[in-house]
Amino acid sequence: MSAILSRLAPPPGARRAEKRVGRGVGSGLGKTCGRGQKGQKARHGGNIGKLSFQGGQTPLQRRLPKRGFRVPFAVETVPINVGVLDAFPANSVVDEAALRRARLVQGQDVRIKILGD
Repeated sequence: MSAILSRLAPPPGARRAEKRVGRGVGSGLGKTCGRGQKGQKARHGGNIGKLSFQGGQTPLQRRLPKRGFRVPFAVETVPINVGVLDAFPANSVVDEAALRRARLVQGQDVRIKILGD
């Protein structure tokens, strides 16, 4: 088994040698080394790193608004289930004052919403 492992090699043509650049015009990748003539991408370290970079144009993620906002004049709603109202005596008036006395509603300007179970 070890004799077979020592003779293992990739098939011919499977591993291509790395192309050396900048070693003369006759090599095919001399002079500009495949980078073209001039420009930012031809310079040393001249890659545009950010994926969001759009050539100086304001990027898309800065042009679009952030998600959501808080309404400055929102009225708080207090949900009260119908089952909670069973605690009140039968045939009694259940209004905002009664709910406040039972400490089911707190706060000044709140909206009360009766929900089903």
